[in-house]
Amino acid sequence: MQPIDVRRHFARCPDQQLGVLRNASTGFVVDAQSRRGSLPHRIKPVGEQSAFVGRALTVRCQPWDNLAVHAAIQFLRPDDVLVIATGAFEQAAVIGEKIVGMARNQGAVAIVTDGLVRDTSGIGRVGIPVFAAGATANSCYKTGPGEIGLAVGFGGVVIEAGDVLVGDRDGVVCVARRHLDQVCENLAAITAKESAMFDAIAAGGPKPVAMASITADLPLRYLD
Repeated sequence: MQPIDVRRHFARCPDQQLGVLRNASTGFVVDAQSRRGSLPHRIKPVGEQSAFVGRALTVRCQPWDNLAVHAAIQFLRPDDVLVIATGAFEQAAVIGEKIVGMARNQGAVAIVTDGLVRDTSGIGRVGIPVFAAGATANSCYKTGPGEIGLAVGFGGVVIEAGDVLVGDRDGVVCVARRHLDQVCENLAAITAKESAMFDAIAAGGPKPVAMASITADLPLRYLD
């Protein structure tokens, strides 16, 4: 069995900031941080549950191995999201329903992985959202090595332990902890603006002014 490197101590944001993001759509959160931060599109909810917000506890696993995931369960705190990086490995499931249940019992509000899961019917009964790239019945060995609490990469998005993740049916967005104050400040204005435009459209009104301005000076060239 090979060692698991563990960073136990890292900053977690205050509950107040989680509260600001709790009812926000991933689209609004992305807009509040320069239109970026969404994890790769293939990472989607495994079952019906999808909405969550929480602090990342990061895990890195080797292909065909999930020993680091088992070790990470003990380090979870309430409102954490277990974030499992596999290098997008797609030949074996990195978690199943038992790990999801144990994570929930430790306070995890969601699990996110760029790899695969199994026991999808059982996962749906556990009660917390699980996001993954897909499902397979193949299972992992438990020999290591691995890492807990260190930075991981999901496509072009780097996730640090303590960063905040927000999820819904559209996917998962990462908000770096160092940007949380600014994102929370931006979010209120974006939510108000977007909601007002949607309400105007839903009521059958004309194109909202904010959207009409986008095409006001287009260099249109008419052919008839």
